[in-house]
Order: sequence, then structure tokens, then C-alpha cells
Amino acid sequence: MPSRRRHSYTGGSSPATSSYSTTSTTLPDRSPAPSSTTTDRQAPNSLARWISGIFINCFTPPGSVSSKSFNDSEHDIRSRRSSTGSVQKHYYGNGNGNNGNETENQNQRFSFDEIYAATKNFSPSFRIGQGGFGTVYKVKLRDGSTVAVKRAKKSLHDDRQGAEFMSEIKTLAQVTHLSLVKYYGYLVHNDEKLLVVEYVPNGNLRDHLDCKDGKTLDMATRLDIATDVAHAITYLHMYTQPPIIHRDIKSSNILLTDNFRAKVADFGFARLAPDSESGATHVSTQVKGTAGYLDPEYLTTYQLTEKSDVYSFGVLLVELLTGRRPIELHREQKERITIRWAIKKFTSGDTISVLDPKLERNPSNNLALEKVLEMAFQCLAPHRGSRPSMKKCSEILWGIRKDYRELLNTSL
Repeated sequence: MPSRRRHSYTGGSSPATSSYSTTSTTLPDRSPAPSSTTTDRQAPNSLARWISGIFINCFTPPGSVSSKSFNDSEHDIRSRRSSTGSVQKHYYGNGNGNNGNETENQNQRFSFDEIYAATKNFSPSFRIGQGGFGTVYKVKLRDGSTVAVKRAKKSLHDDRQGAEFMSEIKTLAQVTHLSLVKYYGYLVHNDEKLLVVEYVPNGNLRDHLDCKDGKTLDMATRLDIATDVAHAITYLHMYTQPPIIHRDIKSSNILLTDNFRAKVADFGFARLAPDSESGATHVSTQVKGTAGYLDPEYLTTYQLTEKSDVYSFGVLLVELLTGRRPIELHREQKERITIRWAIKKFTSGDTISVLDPKLERNPSNNLALEKVLEMAFQCLAPHRGSRPSMKKCSEILWGIRKDYRELLNTSL
């Protein structure tokens, strides 16, 4: 197992970008007329009530989150009771439109002034990531804990960025999973918007595949990471209500802990999945994502389903095995699109040539390569109906990892 990595959150060049960021492709809106399953922006006059409703879900276990609208009354939020019968406050920061200043709350864990002071007026020396959404800072709070703070760009006339900020809050408030970055709260102070999330100390997956600290992720670690990510996406698709589609699964959004367990980050592009009870099969929406990871069917039809995440996961698996980025502009034409190159090698019987050259060629690694690539190419099927579910991917990966460990132990 590699030793502890450096604590960097900055990624490499396009298409993989910095961790905790939303530097991704957004195409012009050619989507169909809005329907009951299409909603990309909240009405301004309901924003405050909508934000308030988020915090019910923030403190409710995922299994009990209601599928109703987030427009719950402020009375419900203030009087919602814990299992011990005491009244819980649900605000970490502003959520009720009080003159753009922070909400006073006896249970508030952090404040804008504390974050401002801890980062020395958002000094570049505390910066750990940069993306389309804004800048990410490492912040040590007064209680000794360390968090990551996303500071939104001050784009006063950019409704899109405001929508992405609120989308991430709405999504993070619903989820609790070991392999998802934890959400702690948000603050709105005058023209500042801050999102406070878990600080994951070991950088992002793309940096480790690039060996930026000179060390290589072994195959066992790569299989663990793939399994963690598969479980996280399965949770989003199957165990949240309503289901959530991430829309931006990529290596720079996979953060690693000190013991190299993966946590999926960056929910700025996340969308709620269609309501299956209504008979809807997809969400019609503007295409968002990152070049190289985008589901081609979603790209051409503007119809988003959970299978779009499955496609992106397939690209991520190929990236894990080959060490290459999805798009390699410096390579010759036939090798620039990594998944096409890998599929061609696989179908011609030359699978071993796509293995990351930094990995040893041995029976256990060769077995993992064959099995994972086979599943990855199923995820990359052109039509979503031919792709497996994320639950199925999780089950297959679990079996591959088990077989890999057994073969590795017998060969020692």
C-alpha cells in the first residue's frame, strides 16, 4: 500500500480539473419545453422557503427523507423534534433572507467571521482547489476540526452559478454515506456564498494516477477505490428519495482519505431522478458534465437517467486501469480517446497492452484487468438500456476484488 500522499486538491489540465470543483462542460440549452419532470431553477420568490426546507432533510436519515417538495414551512423547521424530544435548530447560516447577514443560532457551529479570520481574508495560502464554481479553502475551526469551504464566485449577474450553488446544497442535505463527502452547512453573508463540507486530506484520484508525489496506486487500491465509488453512486440511485443523478462522475471529483478510501465530491450538477410512479423515464434538461465522461445518448437527446452516471463510471474504470485521461490530446489520433483505444485493444485480444505501465504484469493484475474492462465496456454501451445498473456494477466489482485477493495470496 502506498504511503500517505500530499494534501493537494488541485487537479491537472483539462478534462480532469480540481477537486471540489465544477469546472465542466455546459452545452447551450436545446432541451425540450419544460415538463413536470424538468426544473433547473427555483422561482426567486420561493427561494427563502425552499432553502429552509432543505434543512429538514439535512438532519433526517436518508431512509426517512420525504419525496415531497422542499417548500416546508419555517414553523416545521424550527419545531422539528429530535429523538430525545428536544427542539433542534436547523440553521448553520443564513437561510431566511435576513438582510443578507448570518442567522443567529445558539447551535451554529461556524460563522462567516470565523471562516474569514481562519483564512486570513481568504488568503491564497489556504487555497486547496479552484474550479468553475469558485475557490476551495482549507479551514481550521475554533473547535480544532478542519473543513473545506467552497467560496462561490461573486457573479452577481450569473443566475447559472447561483442555481448550481443551491443545487449542491439541496443534494448534499439529503445524503449520508461513507463514500460521499459530508455536508456541514452553508453561509450567505452579503454577496458571499460559502458551502462547508468535509475536508478529505489525501488529494484527488487524478493526481494519484498522475503520480504527482512519485508513488503509484497498486491494483488492490484501485479496486478498492472503484468499489467505493460504485457503492456511493448506487446509494444515490437507489437509497435516496427521490433518487439523485450525480452528472459529473470523474477522477478529479473522487477524493481519497489517508487510507486511500474514496469519497465522491462535487454535487453542483446533480439532479433528482424522474419519478417512476408517474411513469416518467427520464429528466429533460440542459446537458452538463465533463468532456470525455459524457454519456453520448444524453448528449444527443438531452434525456438524463441514472444510466448517464453508469456511462461516466465506465470511463472512470478505464481511467483507473490505464492511468490515462479520457482524452489524451498529446497522443496520436488513434489513441486520443482512451475508451476507443482500449476497446479496440480488448477486442483484438491485446488487452494487456492497455494496463497502466506503472503496474506490474502478473496473474492477479491481469485477471483484474480483464474482468474490470469487460464490465467497463458494458457500462459504455451506446444505448442506456444495454448498460448495467450501478447496483449490478457494485456486485460484480465485489466479486472481482475477492477473486483478485485470493489469487494474489496464492501467488505469494
